[in-house]
Amino acid sequence: MADTRPGKSERRGRAIVAAGLFLLLAACSGRPEGVLGVTGPVPEGTKPVDMLVVTTREAVDDPTKLFNGERGDAIHQTELKISIPPDPNRKVGDVEWPDSRPPDPLRSFAVVDRDDVRGPKEGAEWFHRVGNGRALIFVHGFNTRYDDAVFRFAQFVHDSKTDFTPVLFTWPSRGRLVDYAYDRESTNYSRDAFEALLRGAAANPDVKEISILAHSMGTWLTMETLRQIAIKDGRLPAKIRDVILASPDIDADVFRRQIARLGQPRPRLTLFVSRDDKALDLSRLIAGDVERVGAIDPRVEPWKSTIAKENVTVFDLTDVKTSDELAHGKYAASDDVVRLIGTRLIAGQPISDARTGGVGDQIGGVVSGTFGAVGGVAGSVVGAPFMVFGSGR
Repeated sequence: MADTRPGKSERRGRAIVAAGLFLLLAACSGRPEGVLGVTGPVPEGTKPVDMLVVTTREAVDDPTKLFNGERGDAIHQTELKISIPPDPNRKVGDVEWPDSRPPDPLRSFAVVDRDDVRGPKEGAEWFHRVGNGRALIFVHGFNTRYDDAVFRFAQFVHDSKTDFTPVLFTWPSRGRLVDYAYDRESTNYSRDAFEALLRGAAANPDVKEISILAHSMGTWLTMETLRQIAIKDGRLPAKIRDVILASPDIDADVFRRQIARLGQPRPRLTLFVSRDDKALDLSRLIAGDVERVGAIDPRVEPWKSTIAKENVTVFDLTDVKTSDELAHGKYAASDDVVRLIGTRLIAGQPISDARTGGVGDQIGGVVSGTFGAVGGVAGSVVGAPFMVFGSGR
């Protein structure tokens, strides 16, 4: 098969266009800050998304913001209930941002309840009260404020209709385009805390299975943490069943080494990639023109062989069109892809199963882009980290 990858000059041109789009979107965003104040009550006819938010960010003395983008000296846990506006015309994949403060739950996403979860015992009690034995842990990407991460995950959970218990891990991102390097190092800073979360969840008898959904730079944090656990223990916890990497901003050469160190058996690993991802074009330019995993062509070598050898499944979303001008968040902006992930999780079936059926049949070209085999046989932060979801109740 002919090599369909763009040449270096074309990639540089796309990266320059991406940089311009970044600046344009940043200038036009105009999102209000301080939108996390508790509004209550819950609008009639809606069911809020009840999530646990675990973060290594620095806390602020402002109940409408909670955390900033700086690195904190401890792990914080917060229970948040997010209301989605009861709008029958709302499009799947959209986050209705508040246009005023306090937010109006009838018109926008809003926090309708909040509670601090102070330690491992309280974390275990939260899951015992809210959970159903299945945890979905989400790790966001670059340029993401705390409120961005909370509302985006709430949107995904609501739109996918998944019945997994939602847990958000949010690391210190300043939410600014110029802070790519800072954000990248913040993921490294947060590895031990994410390891504590995964180990605590795996040790909790109320948690029967764990799926991880990571986006963009959050995929780097996810893979490095899984690699870290596997090196220490020789394998990953058996409760971690699925690892879903959307638009992974990972050096392609490094990614192959990361997979090799995960041990056996390993979780089912699924990638969502798109060759028109403009954000990854810019990331590739910054990283010395090294290919990013989220923009690979799974039909060509060395990826075709790697995917088959490592039992990785790839969903190629290049031809999927969404409202995302950067084509970097298709996993959450495409109603077909959102429903695919949610349906597979609810059914207890692997995301990586090539025999999608149901919602998968509706996607057509998306699912036909699936490659590879099905499934697989498959420290401390500054301060005092704790085992989130610790087993002691």
